[in-house]
Amino acid sequence: MRLTTKGRFAVTAMMDLAMRGEEGPVALASISERQRISLSYLEQLFGKLRRHNLVDSVRGPGGGYCIARPFDQVAVADIIRAVDEQLDATQCGGRENCHDEHRCMTHDLWSTLNAKMFDYLASVTLADLVEREKAKRGAGTAILEDKRLGPQPRARGGRDKMPAIA
Repeated sequence: MRLTTKGRFAVTAMMDLAMRGEEGPVALASISERQRISLSYLEQLFGKLRRHNLVDSVRGPGGGYCIARPFDQVAVADIIRAVDEQLDATQCGGRENCHDEHRCMTHDLWSTLNAKMFDYLASVTLADLVEREKAKRGAGTAILEDKRLGPQPRARGGRDKMPAIA
């Protein structure tokens, strides 16, 4: 199976865009800086994403890119397909000529894996990824806040009470 940098970067950039898209168009330069992806590479990827109607571009000052559809209607498989990424675990690229121009014994195994990978990526949406990331960040924030507060005193079952004065 090959999922190259192209597919990974496209999904990462789309996630970044989705996480910040509520504030308006997002500049590719800011995605490039945050995700450490070459700006020229992002420009190539976003050209393909735009041609597949996954993003819209906004020109001028304050311009950038926005997700073109509701997040729950953008599957990870759509993103990967848009940037011409091939998900293929077969040795022959699906041509069934992997063993001296004949089909190898494990061709069906790898073809089934291809279908399962595609089904999984088609079932995961940008909305799912954003929700998971926000939940992780929320949990991380709660942990950081607890660490800033320092150790919290524990209740000790009444031993802290002052004796009653008669």
